[in-house]
Amino acid sequence: MNYQIEPLQSEDWPQVRSIYGESIKTGISTFDTKPPNWKDWDSSRLPSCRFVARDGKYIYGWASLSPAASTWGYIGVAEVSVHVGKAVQKQGIGTALLKALFAASENEKYWTLTAEIISENRASLALHKKCGFREIGYLEKLGHRQGAWHDVILLEKRSKKTGGPGLPTRKCK
Repeated sequence: MNYQIEPLQSEDWPQVRSIYGESIKTGISTFDTKPPNWKDWDSSRLPSCRFVARDGKYIYGWASLSPAASTWGYIGVAEVSVHVGKAVQKQGIGTALLKALFAASENEKYWTLTAEIISENRASLALHKKCGFREIGYLEKLGHRQGAWHDVILLEKRSKKTGGPGLPTRKCK
């Protein structure tokens, strides 16, 4: 399979939204029940840390970072989202997207990346652990979806390049 990892552009939104919709339908990828509109999605993601896996005009998957929180204490911490189309899973696309996010996050001086994964989503847990995330805890019965309560596994990946937390150089918005 041939594809390139490229920055996500606004014109990619229809395909990105469709892939997110596929993930929502699994019932174990997110607690969202429908994809957001472009404006809401765009405003919640870091512009320099969002990518697609593209072959020409076709997008196979996407990944992005969101600020962990808007308060000063969380500067340098971001949450990972990665979604791959159902038809092309298990072909290395998720790994390639996460690697692009790691490089971009290092350039932006993020020192901790987090992921919150529904415990039944074994494929996502395996992907994140394969890419260097470590399990740091869980939240019991955190979310309700499709008639059942679900636990969420908390993971993190610390930067080796930035050396961990220091005085933040980024300004809080």
